[in-house]
Amino acid sequence: MARLMRAAQRGDRQAYAVLLEQAAKWLRRYFQKRTAREKLGDLVQEVLMAVHAKRATYDPSRPFYPWLAAIARYRWIDHLRAEYRVQEQELFDDIPGDENAEEVVMARISLDRLFAQLPPAQAAAIELVKIEGYSVAEASQRCGQSQSLVKVNVHRGLKKLAAIIEKAS
Repeated sequence: MARLMRAAQRGDRQAYAVLLEQAAKWLRRYFQKRTAREKLGDLVQEVLMAVHAKRATYDPSRPFYPWLAAIARYRWIDHLRAEYRVQEQELFDDIPGDENAEEVVMARISLDRLFAQLPPAQAAAIELVKIEGYSVAEASQRCGQSQSLVKVNVHRGLKKLAAIIEKAS
Protein backbone atom coordinates (compact mmCIF):
# COMPACT_ATOMS: atom_id res chain seq x y z
CA MET A 1 0.00 0.00 0.00
CA ALA A 2 2.88 2.38 0.75
CA ARG A 3 4.26 1.72 -2.72
CA LEU A 4 0.85 2.45 -4.27
CA MET A 5 0.59 5.66 -2.28
CA ARG A 6 4.04 6.80 -3.41
CA ALA A 7 3.03 6.14 -7.03
CA ALA A 8 -0.26 7.97 -6.48
CA GLN A 9 1.60 10.96 -5.05
CA ARG A 10 3.66 11.03 -8.25
CA GLY A 11 0.43 11.17 -10.30
CA ASP A 12 -0.17 7.51 -11.21
CA ARG A 13 -3.97 7.37 -11.55
CA GLN A 14 -4.14 3.60 -11.85
CA ALA A 15 -2.11 3.11 -8.66
CA TYR A 16 -4.35 5.62 -6.91
CA ALA A 17 -7.51 3.78 -8.02
CA VAL A 18 -6.13 0.48 -6.72
CA LEU A 19 -5.04 2.16 -3.47
CA LEU A 20 -8.51 3.60 -2.86
CA GLU A 21 -10.16 0.27 -3.66
CA GLN A 22 -7.92 -1.60 -1.22
CA ALA A 23 -8.27 1.13 1.41
CA ALA A 24 -12.07 0.92 1.10
CA LYS A 25 -11.97 -2.84 1.74
CA TRP A 26 -9.74 -2.33 4.78
CA LEU A 27 -11.96 0.48 6.08
CA ARG A 28 -15.11 -1.63 5.78
CA ARG A 29 -13.48 -4.27 7.97
CA TYR A 30 -12.20 -1.59 10.37
CA PHE A 31 -15.62 0.02 10.81
CA GLN A 32 -17.72 -3.14 10.62
CA LYS A 33 -17.82 -3.68 14.39
CA ARG A 34 -17.54 0.00 15.29
CA THR A 35 -20.64 1.43 13.63
CA ALA A 36 -24.13 0.57 12.46
CA ARG A 37 -24.36 -1.18 9.10
CA GLU A 38 -26.38 1.66 7.53
CA LYS A 39 -23.66 4.19 8.45
CA LEU A 40 -20.77 2.05 7.19
CA GLY A 41 -20.73 3.24 3.58
CA ASP A 42 -20.93 6.91 4.52
CA LEU A 43 -18.11 6.58 7.01
CA VAL A 44 -15.89 4.76 4.51
CA GLN A 45 -16.56 7.49 1.94
CA GLU A 46 -15.74 10.22 4.47
CA VAL A 47 -12.40 8.60 5.21
CA LEU A 48 -11.62 8.12 1.52
CA MET A 49 -12.36 11.80 0.92
CA ALA A 50 -10.08 12.70 3.84
CA VAL A 51 -7.35 10.46 2.39
CA HIS A 52 -7.76 12.26 -0.92
CA ALA A 53 -7.55 15.67 0.77
CA LYS A 54 -4.60 14.68 2.97
CA ARG A 55 -2.66 12.53 0.51
CA ALA A 56 0.09 15.15 0.21
CA THR A 57 0.77 14.83 3.96
CA TYR A 58 1.61 11.14 3.70
CA ASP A 59 5.30 10.50 4.38
CA PRO A 60 6.46 7.86 1.86
CA SER A 61 9.11 6.59 4.27
CA ARG A 62 6.45 5.53 6.79
CA PRO A 63 3.95 2.64 6.70
CA PHE A 64 0.60 3.37 5.06
CA TYR A 65 -1.87 1.52 7.30
CA PRO A 66 -1.09 3.39 10.55
CA TRP A 67 -1.58 6.66 8.63
CA LEU A 68 -4.90 5.39 7.24
CA ALA A 69 -5.95 4.07 10.66
CA ALA A 70 -5.29 7.46 12.26
CA ILE A 71 -7.51 9.19 9.70
CA ALA A 72 -10.19 6.51 10.15
CA ARG A 73 -10.08 6.84 13.92
CA TYR A 74 -10.51 10.62 13.82
CA ARG A 75 -13.42 10.35 11.37
CA TRP A 76 -15.01 7.68 13.55
CA ILE A 77 -14.74 9.93 16.61
CA ASP A 78 -16.28 12.81 14.64
CA HIS A 79 -19.06 10.44 13.57
CA LEU A 80 -19.70 9.41 17.20
CA ARG A 81 -19.83 13.03 18.33
CA ALA A 82 -22.36 13.84 15.62
CA GLU A 83 -24.47 10.81 16.57
CA TYR A 84 -24.43 11.77 20.26
CA ARG A 85 -25.48 15.32 19.38
CA VAL A 86 -28.44 13.99 17.39
CA GLN A 87 -29.45 11.69 20.25
CA GLU A 88 -29.04 14.49 22.77
CA GLN A 89 -31.15 16.83 20.64
CA GLU A 90 -33.84 14.16 20.36
CA LEU A 91 -33.89 13.89 24.16
CA PHE A 92 -34.27 17.64 24.54
CA ASP A 93 -37.02 17.72 21.91
CA ASP A 94 -39.13 15.49 24.17
CA ILE A 95 -38.90 17.86 27.13
CA PRO A 96 -41.70 20.40 27.29
CA GLY A 97 -40.22 23.88 27.39
CA ASP A 98 -42.97 26.00 28.93
CA GLU A 99 -42.76 24.55 32.43
CA ASN A 100 -39.22 25.73 33.16
CA ALA A 101 -38.81 28.50 30.59
CA GLU A 102 -38.48 31.17 33.29
CA GLU A 103 -35.73 29.21 35.05
CA VAL A 104 -33.85 28.79 31.78
CA VAL A 105 -34.06 32.51 31.03
CA MET A 106 -32.90 33.44 34.54
CA ALA A 107 -30.01 30.97 34.34
CA ARG A 108 -28.95 32.42 30.99
CA ILE A 109 -29.08 35.97 32.36
CA SER A 110 -26.93 34.90 35.32
CA LEU A 111 -24.51 33.17 33.00
CA ASP A 112 -24.28 36.22 30.75
CA ARG A 113 -23.51 38.39 33.81
CA LEU A 114 -20.73 36.03 34.81
CA PHE A 115 -19.36 35.94 31.25
CA ALA A 116 -19.32 39.76 31.21
CA GLN A 117 -16.62 39.58 33.88
CA LEU A 118 -14.36 37.47 31.66
CA PRO A 119 -12.28 38.50 28.67
CA PRO A 120 -14.38 37.94 25.52
CA ALA A 121 -12.08 35.19 24.21
CA GLN A 122 -12.46 33.17 27.41
CA ALA A 123 -16.22 33.62 27.47
CA ALA A 124 -16.50 32.56 23.82
CA ALA A 125 -14.34 29.47 24.36
CA ILE A 126 -16.35 28.36 27.42
CA GLU A 127 -19.65 29.01 25.64
CA LEU A 128 -18.68 26.89 22.64
CA VAL A 129 -16.94 24.01 24.42
CA LYS A 130 -18.71 23.67 27.76
CA ILE A 131 -22.20 24.96 27.02
CA GLU A 132 -22.83 24.25 23.34
CA GLY A 133 -20.79 21.02 23.39
CA TYR A 134 -18.45 21.65 20.47
CA SER A 135 -15.11 19.88 20.36
CA VAL A 136 -12.00 21.99 20.83
CA ALA A 137 -11.29 21.72 17.09
CA GLU A 138 -14.81 22.86 16.18
CA ALA A 139 -14.69 25.71 18.71
CA SER A 140 -11.33 26.75 17.30
CA GLN A 141 -12.82 27.06 13.82
CA ARG A 142 -15.89 28.93 15.06
CA CYS A 143 -14.12 31.53 17.19
CA GLY A 144 -10.88 31.90 15.24
CA GLN A 145 -8.60 30.85 18.11
CA SER A 146 -6.02 28.10 17.84
CA GLN A 147 -6.94 24.81 19.49
CA SER A 148 -4.35 25.28 22.22
CA LEU A 149 -5.64 28.81 22.88
CA VAL A 150 -9.20 27.50 23.16
CA LYS A 151 -8.02 24.98 25.78
CA VAL A 152 -6.13 27.66 27.71
CA ASN A 153 -9.07 30.09 27.55
CA VAL A 154 -11.51 27.46 28.79
CA HIS A 155 -9.22 26.49 31.66
CA ARG A 156 -8.43 30.07 32.73
CA GLY A 157 -12.02 31.22 32.26
CA LEU A 158 -13.46 28.41 34.37
CA LYS A 159 -10.87 29.07 37.04
CA LYS A 160 -11.80 32.75 37.09
CA LEU A 161 -15.54 31.96 37.15
CA ALA A 162 -15.00 29.62 40.11
CA ALA A 163 -13.14 32.38 41.95
CA ILE A 164 -15.92 34.90 41.20
CA ILE A 165 -18.61 32.53 42.44
CA GLU A 166 -16.62 31.57 45.53
CA LYS A 167 -16.01 35.23 46.34
CA ALA A 168 -19.74 35.98 46.01
CA SER A 169 -20.67 33.15 48.42
